[in-house]
Amino acid sequence: MRKYYSFLSTVVFLFAFPVCAFSQTIHYQKTDNGIIVRPGINNIAIGKQIKIEVITDQIIHAVITPGDQFSLEPSLMVLPVKSKPEWTVTENADGIRLTTKSLLVKVDIHSGQIQYQDLNGKNILEEKIQNARSFKAVSNDGEAGYQITQVFNSPNDEALYGLGQHQDDMMNYKGKQVLLLQNNTDVAIPFLLSSKNYGILWDNYSITKVGDVRDYQPLSSLRLFSKDGDQGWLTATYSDQKKNAASITRAESDIDYSFLSDMKKFPDSFKMANGKVLWEGKISSGYTGLQHFHVKYAGYIKIWINGELLVDKWRQAWNPGTAVVETEMQKDKKYDIKIEWIPDGSESYLAIKCLTPIPEGEKNQYAFSSEAGDEINYYFVSGANADEVISGYRTLTGKAVLMPKWAMGFWQSRERYKTQEELLGVVKEFRDRKIPIDNIVLDWQYWKPDSWGTHEFDKSRFPDPDAMIKTLHETYNTRLMISVWPKFYSGNANYDLMNKNGFLYKRNIADGRKDWLGYPSTFYDAFNPEARGLFWDLMNKNLYKKGIDAWWMDATEPDIHSNLPIEERKQLMTPTFLGSATKYFNAFPLQNSKGVYEGQRKANANDRVFILTRSAYGGLQRYAAATWSGDIASRWEDMKSQISAGINFSLSGLPYWTMDIGGFSVERRYEKPDAADLAEWRELNTRWYQFGAFVPLFRGHGQFPFREVYNIAPADHPAYKSILFYNKLRYRLMPYIYSLAGNTYQKDYTIMRGLIMDYGADEQVKNIADQYMFGPSLLINPVYKYGATSRKVYLPKLNGWYDLYTGAYVKGGQTINAKAPYGQMPVYVKEGAIIPYGPEIQYTAEKPADPITLYVYTGKDGTFTLYEDEGLNYNYEKGAFSTIEFTYSESAKTLTIADRKGTFKGMLENRTFNIIRITPKKAKALNFNQTPDKTIHYTGKQTITKF
Repeated sequence: MRKYYSFLSTVVFLFAFPVCAFSQTIHYQKTDNGIIVRPGINNIAIGKQIKIEVITDQIIHAVITPGDQFSLEPSLMVLPVKSKPEWTVTENADGIRLTTKSLLVKVDIHSGQIQYQDLNGKNILEEKIQNARSFKAVSNDGEAGYQITQVFNSPNDEALYGLGQHQDDMMNYKGKQVLLLQNNTDVAIPFLLSSKNYGILWDNYSITKVGDVRDYQPLSSLRLFSKDGDQGWLTATYSDQKKNAASITRAESDIDYSFLSDMKKFPDSFKMANGKVLWEGKISSGYTGLQHFHVKYAGYIKIWINGELLVDKWRQAWNPGTAVVETEMQKDKKYDIKIEWIPDGSESYLAIKCLTPIPEGEKNQYAFSSEAGDEINYYFVSGANADEVISGYRTLTGKAVLMPKWAMGFWQSRERYKTQEELLGVVKEFRDRKIPIDNIVLDWQYWKPDSWGTHEFDKSRFPDPDAMIKTLHETYNTRLMISVWPKFYSGNANYDLMNKNGFLYKRNIADGRKDWLGYPSTFYDAFNPEARGLFWDLMNKNLYKKGIDAWWMDATEPDIHSNLPIEERKQLMTPTFLGSATKYFNAFPLQNSKGVYEGQRKANANDRVFILTRSAYGGLQRYAAATWSGDIASRWEDMKSQISAGINFSLSGLPYWTMDIGGFSVERRYEKPDAADLAEWRELNTRWYQFGAFVPLFRGHGQFPFREVYNIAPADHPAYKSILFYNKLRYRLMPYIYSLAGNTYQKDYTIMRGLIMDYGADEQVKNIADQYMFGPSLLINPVYKYGATSRKVYLPKLNGWYDLYTGAYVKGGQTINAKAPYGQMPVYVKEGAIIPYGPEIQYTAEKPADPITLYVYTGKDGTFTLYEDEGLNYNYEKGAFSTIEFTYSESAKTLTIADRKGTFKGMLENRTFNIIRITPKKAKALNFNQTPDKTIHYTGKQTITKF
């Protein structure tokens, strides 16, 4: 642990901060990159000292300490920024003013309030002037620290995004609470993006609440009435659905069966496997306004308030989901409530908590509140638009390294391929059917049953993994991603080696817990650099040297044992190498990916690393890691919630996100379906594949029934035809998609774009949670209702839109009822778009993208830059890439293909571009066999085509 920090901090502080610095007239001390201020109201409530550091013209670092010195502990998330921006500082009666080329930062010398303004003095963000901060001294595993809170003012029209990936089907977090706590399906990233074109990067690793940070209260905080009108409880009825056993009725004031330890609260004779519970009565609140209910559930849950069905969901028993619902309530008015719960298995979870309406004085604010920290530490990031703000986030936390090109293709996965023969058979079937694929994924349990953590194949099921990998590469031109957990079963050689070096968390072993397969296990301490090094060495020895292409890093929350209370989860990872688990809880996935990325790049400096991880943290993009949305359910509402989850994840600054197309966990009715359930299953997968083709990474995965397209439906079925169509369209779009990927590194671009990014001036888009832009040109509108053949689509202002399939033109600034037949999802193309399509291919490296068909959608000026490189290595970091810019002029009716810039090994010197021009008055369908309007033979020199 880093116990030497306190001593070093004291020494450095005494040399760097003369006592005489604070005279009666000057209330700040200049440093190399900013100032240090001691507020006049000098107490622990607002901090004794405030440090303002200028990182760039648009990025300010604020640190507020309640102590006499600042921590010198380096950030796990933020990297040193090499810049020397110019800035000035002055002081007047109102306070201290620090000015950069873009920002004015004011610090009130009395209250310590910080304001961030533009150079005209207009507020961008300001801390609340009263009760803006708090520091509450705490001890975590004997480690001194503080619970910390920072409050910011927020105007009525501000919308808030980012903060990772959450499953509550919310887009705009204004007035909501977001809990940053790593969990299966929930990803904590402490970066908030505002519609006011700024961001806050909260440099803290502990569990944190953002927004409305009040604690959710038990249901009993409301006034409860039983079914018979008695005050103080609801009437709970426990029954058995399959037997004629007598029901159990009892009074219950709270519904809180959140964790394994809560299972003992149920009636002794109640058996969940066939059980059903009904809570009935009335509720009332002491407040008028919007009441929030937080529901944690597994199994089937329905909640009605005053006859309105607010919740109708299902989630598998071992991985409960969450929902946040709102309802207007009048003070002291009674409302009928009915809660129906059908557990799903021998263990299941349900908890319902509530939050009263936001007090009037707290409506125009939001806060960050963290369990542990030495000081308040955050970065204010400004920009002219959301792209600039996200670029600022990556300036602080690292470039999004470029994924290998094959990762942009289709991946097939399953829980799980049990044998070598089965895995190779799936790939062969894809190739025989000419279904494009680039990557096959080998999930867990390829090892012997008692050998988790050995990274060794079970020879009885995978007799020759070297030959299997060689066949995938050489015969099928397919990559192999393999599952690796940070987990070790006790007793195997790798466990013993990690244990001998003190690299394991030991509490789970000491407690004698066994995992769901029946073996004792624990995780390694990813905060220890030597442990990370050894973990990679074990992966390298048994897996990477065989030719494995990519890593599926599962359970990286870390999920040492599922469904334990949070305090027990922290105990299971105590102590970490750096300090208490409370302080470092959320940063485990960052450190785990760091070890794998740095290990592989050291072992092989040429081939691009690729990691898929179930959890993430700020800075993960620099370690070639993408994130998927965890073990979600195969339900329509879960599909819908992935839309806002993926958008907000991308707005958090991390560009690579994906999900289990079709959902992971499946209701029993789909395992042996009747005709009606089979029809719904096929339609659900069809709609999900349509959506999945337009997210950064395209990946099918799930439990039984299997998700390969030919297992979903036969080749003559509309489901099969639609899935194949969108798979092939994805590959046709590879020049477009890989150019977007190139821009994530070269220009800090974001692929999956909330509408606020491109249409922030349009007030209508702020709360849209089910539409997004895929790159600059494609408006994606997933269909998430069973049986729907149309859906409402809002077409943003500022430009017109073209139907992707027909080429028909529609004016922007309106909501339309878009056609959505079974096999087709509504997609619209922005007026002024230029979209490059390549030839039909079966895998990304099959052949060069030539000829390219350029669809030019006229009506406005447009531009697109084609990016290309070698696709597999890191030569792009050394400048080995090329770009070709296409520019359309509406007034001149010309398409200019500029001089090619750059070069790389294997680059096509001569290209063919087939131009298809679409106008508002002349629609053209998406048809790659049609005669082009123009054909350009391009040699790398500028050409101008007049239409």
